[in-house]
Amino acid sequence: QVQLVESGGGLVQAGGSLRLSCAASGRTFSSYAMGWFRQAPGKEREFVGGIRWSGRITYNADSVKGRFTISRDNAKNTVYLQMNSLKPEDTAVYYCAARSAATVVVVPREYDYWGQGTQVTVSS
Repeated sequence: QVQLVESGGGLVQAGGSLRLSCAASGRTFSSYAMGWFRQAPGKEREFVGGIRWSGRITYNADSVKGRFTISRDNAKNTVYLQMNSLKPEDTAVYYCAARSAATVVVVPREYDYWGQGTQVTVSS
C-alpha cells in the first residue's frame, strides 16, 4: 500500500517556476515507477512525465519537454516535478501516481495509487 501527497502548487505568472513534491508512504516506494499527470477543467487526465524506480530514466510529454524535469529521492520517499517557463496552458490540477512496476506508462489506469492533486494556475 502506498499513499501519496502532493504539494507545491499555487499561482504563478507566465514564465515563472514551481516545484511540485509528492511524498509517499510505504516501505517499498523504491520499487514503484512514478508518474505525473495533469487535468484541466473539461479535459482528460494527461500524462506529463514519469520516472523509473531507479531514477535513471525519465520521460516527458512533448508539451513539457525542455521545461519540466522529474526526479526522485528514494531515501526521502519523494518524487519531484520541477516546472520552468510555465505557460497559461499548463494550468491544471497535477497528480502524482505510483505503479507497482519498473517501467513508466502513459495510461492513467495502469497506475495503482494516486495523490489528491495540487492546483497549478499560470496567469498570463
